[in-house]
Amino acid sequence: MSNEAISTVVLVHAAFADTSMWSSVVTELQNNAIPVLAPANPLRGLAYDADYTASFVRQLGGPVVLVGHSYGGAVITVAGMAENVVGLVYVAAHCLDVGESLDDLQGRYPAAPVTRHLRTMRFPLAGPSEPGVEDSISPDAFPSIFAPDLPPEIANVLAVSQRPLVRSAWSEPASAAAWKVKPAWALVATGDNSINPQAQRFAYERAGAFTVEVDASHAVPLSQPKAVADLVREAVKATSSS
Repeated sequence: MSNEAISTVVLVHAAFADTSMWSSVVTELQNNAIPVLAPANPLRGLAYDADYTASFVRQLGGPVVLVGHSYGGAVITVAGMAENVVGLVYVAAHCLDVGESLDDLQGRYPAAPVTRHLRTMRFPLAGPSEPGVEDSISPDAFPSIFAPDLPPEIANVLAVSQRPLVRSAWSEPASAAAWKVKPAWALVATGDNSINPQAQRFAYERAGAFTVEVDASHAVPLSQPKAVADLVREAVKATSSS
């Protein structure tokens, strides 16, 4: 199969993270000659982030498999409506329905431990508006909440380099659900302290996604990159022309 025939993988990272979360998955995919890109997720709101991601994807031209981790799953759910998106992969992710928010999905099940360790900060907005509000995970709690299966020296770096999510994103409803018209694959992280694994299972079953379960934390792209890459490869194989 030539590179021209292979779907390009676009990796969309989580809140409280950056593109480095995908570093080991990128290596796995590149070692298999799969074209892959990992753009920054703005984390400024679901509609904004989805528009940004969809614009990025459309400019690639060829077929794309969108992969979303955590909040990135909500982003690909909406951005996946771009015409050249041929598949969706959810990695310990929010997989929303139309009109549903992160709070709505997570509210179906007991709150994950992360909700007790969020730190709120403010940032300036243009003009006379009130300051914006954004959330991050308390650095002291981050290793045990987000990445307990990573070496402490790595988890501690992630804790102080995390990128916050604008507060309004939690309650912002999804304007579309691409999984209704695109095939989906999904990974449940069974040791997840950020998104209740029950919420993951419910949403993936609703989406009709092919689903695997991995004994891993929310940081599964770094702690179990081969498992993530294997699932992405399945999606690429199923959506690429021969």
